[in-house]
Amino acid sequence: MNMTPAVSPEHTLFKRNLFDYVLRLGDSPLILSQRLCEWCGHAPELEIDLALANIGLDLLGQARHFLSYAATLNGMEVEEGSEKEIDEDSLAFGRDEREFRNLLLVEQPNGGFNDTLVRQFFIDAYHVLLHQALGQSRDSQLAAISNKSLKEVEYHLRFSRGWMIRLGDGTEQSHDKIQQSVNQLWRFTGELFHCDEVEQQLAEAGIAVDPRTLYEPWQETIKETFAQATLEIPQETPYRQGGKQGLHTEHLGYILAEMQFLQRAYPDCNW
Repeated sequence: MNMTPAVSPEHTLFKRNLFDYVLRLGDSPLILSQRLCEWCGHAPELEIDLALANIGLDLLGQARHFLSYAATLNGMEVEEGSEKEIDEDSLAFGRDEREFRNLLLVEQPNGGFNDTLVRQFFIDAYHVLLHQALGQSRDSQLAAISNKSLKEVEYHLRFSRGWMIRLGDGTEQSHDKIQQSVNQLWRFTGELFHCDEVEQQLAEAGIAVDPRTLYEPWQETIKETFAQATLEIPQETPYRQGGKQGLHTEHLGYILAEMQFLQRAYPDCNW
């Protein structure tokens, strides 16, 4: 007699949604850390070079915590009739582009320092609010990771906000460059606050953060900073979204080609 307890479809869906949500939390800092570390040795000055590298390492650490948790949630992966154990490394280096759940904003090219700075400021302001709220999650693991990450992202925001004000309210050239980057990247900010069924179900259970609740305080941070930086919020533009569902811009493929090359070329290599 089979004594295995029946698992309801609702329970299975909930577990899959939680796994998907934790991937979202891990993939965005993972991809952004890869972007920031591209600046190593190329930043405008040594102080910025070191700061961007350290921020990238902070984000990589956060990504590792979330992806390790995602691996434990997924347990054993069934692939072509056989069981294959997954861990944080296989999630980072073994998934294809459509399996990543990162925000579109973080995969955008570095461009000049102005582009990197604006991208960082937008996501830093979001991360502070996200981790403040997620620190109250009923999921103790998510709460612990977010509470640990909060001090880091608060520093990230101080860094990016300070440079936004310094360059926005600086010379005419620096002001124009920052405003140009704001205008270019603004269309990717709408996705930060888009709530789909995955987040809604988990938010109702007290586990996830409903991103819509972060919009107004994020806007306040943007407005206060822009006022000091003499910058303007762009007029309403068509927003881009889909990264959380695996629909990415062309830039992610190039990131993954570089990031995953070693593991793809030499699977399960050890040294």
